[in-house]
Amino acid sequence: MTGQQDAGSDEARGADGTGDGGRFVERKATFDQWRAIASRYSLLPLRIFLGVTFVYAGLDKLTDSAFFADTGSGSIGEMMRGVRDSSAIPALVDLALNNPTGFGYAIAFGELAVGLGTLFGLYARLAALGGALISLSLWLTVSWQVHPYYLGNDLAYLMSWLPLLLAGAPVLSLDRLLAERRRIR
Repeated sequence: MTGQQDAGSDEARGADGTGDGGRFVERKATFDQWRAIASRYSLLPLRIFLGVTFVYAGLDKLTDSAFFADTGSGSIGEMMRGVRDSSAIPALVDLALNNPTGFGYAIAFGELAVGLGTLFGLYARLAALGGALISLSLWLTVSWQVHPYYLGNDLAYLMSWLPLLLAGAPVLSLDRLLAERRRIR
């Protein structure tokens, strides 16, 4: 055998001498492809979770007649009065108490719009901003008094919106479809 044949034989055997050098390269390429796909779609589960949750929250409010009342059990007015003194910004609660029914509808329709925008990836960054603002306002009012802070869910929702606010909806979204259509023209 010549020196070149020996070198070729070493390559075919692989680094460990088992003859799996080709399989190692193939597995690494497969892993790299999988990792690229996983990275590309990594925000999709978050989008689906937040979108479904906010659509559900909006529809839940819109279908609950007691929620939109100024007073009474389960009403937005009663809830706002209950959290006013323990909220971080009582003036924000006072603003909502000027018209609890209107505030309730604003929150319900806001959650529905944010959820649908997030699910469909339509104006995804704007939807994420809306979701973050709703979560921030709920954290500063309704769940501010929760101790320890990590038991309150509104802060976690606020943090969950931030990656979508930064990245938008780069895959499986109407935003992407519209961007591609504009690029073709």
